[in-house]
Amino acid sequence: MIFVWLKFVICTLIILFTGKRVARYGDAIAEKTGLSGLWIGVILVSVATSLPELFTGIGSTIFVNAPNLTVGNLFGANTYNLVNIAVLDFMHKGTPLLSSVSSGQLLTAGLSLIPLTIAALGIFLSHLLPQIAFANISFYSILIVMSYLVCARKIFRFEHKQQQILKELNREENIVFKYGHVSLKTACIRYALAALIIAGAGIWLAYIGDDLARLLGLGQNFIGSLFLGFATTLPEITVSIAAIRLGAKELAVANMLGSNLFNMTIIFLNDVFYRKAPIFEVLSQQHIFTAFIVMLMTLTVITGLIFKPNKKIRFGLSIYSFILITIFILGAYINFSLVNK
Repeated sequence: MIFVWLKFVICTLIILFTGKRVARYGDAIAEKTGLSGLWIGVILVSVATSLPELFTGIGSTIFVNAPNLTVGNLFGANTYNLVNIAVLDFMHKGTPLLSSVSSGQLLTAGLSLIPLTIAALGIFLSHLLPQIAFANISFYSILIVMSYLVCARKIFRFEHKQQQILKELNREENIVFKYGHVSLKTACIRYALAALIIAGAGIWLAYIGDDLARLLGLGQNFIGSLFLGFATTLPEITVSIAAIRLGAKELAVANMLGSNLFNMTIIFLNDVFYRKAPIFEVLSQQHIFTAFIVMLMTLTVITGLIFKPNKKIRFGLSIYSFILITIFILGAYINFSLVNK
C-alpha cells in the first residue's frame, strides 16, 4: 500500500514540474509564431496544461482497459479547475477576481457547459437507447468534438472584435511569459521533450490509479475524479498561480475555463482508442453525478461573472468562492458515499 502511494506522489511531482514547462514552452511557441489573445489562453495554454489528462486517458483506455478511470479523471479535473478559481480569488488582492476580468471569460464558461452536457446526456441515454456509432466511435463523442470546434471558433471571433481585451491579454502574456532569449526551434524541442515526459507520466498514472482502485476497494470513477483529477490538474493551477502573482488575472482564469472546455474532447480521443465498444456504452452512470457537480460549479462561476460582487466577505474569499468550495466538498463526500453503498 505504501509503495503505491509513493508511486502516486512521485508521478504527481513529475506531472507538476513537467506540466509547467509544457505550458511555458507552449506559450513560447505562440509568441514566436505571432499568436496571442484570450483565444490562446483558452486554446493553446489550456491544451498544454491538459496533456496529463490526455495521456492518462490514453493509458487508461489502451493499457489498463479502464475507461471509467479516464472519464472519472476528466470530470474530476474539471471540478478541481473550478475550485482552483477560489484559490486564485484568495490570492487576488482587493476586489473579487471574477469582478475584475473581461466578458470573454463569461463566454468561455458558458460554452464549456455544451460539451459537458453532451457527455452527461450521452452517459444517461446510452443505457436507455440503442447505441449510435460510426467506426465504433460513439455519436456522442463525435458531437463533443464538433461542439468544441464550434466553441473555439466562437471564442476566436468574439475576441477578434474585442480589441481592448486583446490588448490587455497581450500585455499580460508579455508579463508572464518572456521568451526573448528562446528561439522557436529551442521552444519546439523543449515542448516536445516535456510533452513526452508528460505522456509517460500520464500512462504510469493510469496504472497507479487502477492499483489504488483495487487496493482501496473504491470504484474507478471515484479514484479517477478525486485522486487522478487532482494530479492531472496541477499544471493548470501552477500556471494560473504564477499568472495571478504577476497580475495576469485574465490569463489565469482563461487557463482554468479553457481546460474545462478542452477536457471533454479527450473523451472522443479515448473513444477512438477504445476498440472493444463505443466508450459511452461501458461508462458508469455515476459519472452523471460528477458532471452535475461540474455544472453547478460552472453556473456559480457564471453567476460571479454576471453579478460581479463588489467585495470579498471573509478570509479573503468572495461569496462565489465559498459556494465553489462547498459544492466541491459535498460532491466529493456524496461520490464517496455512492461508492461505499
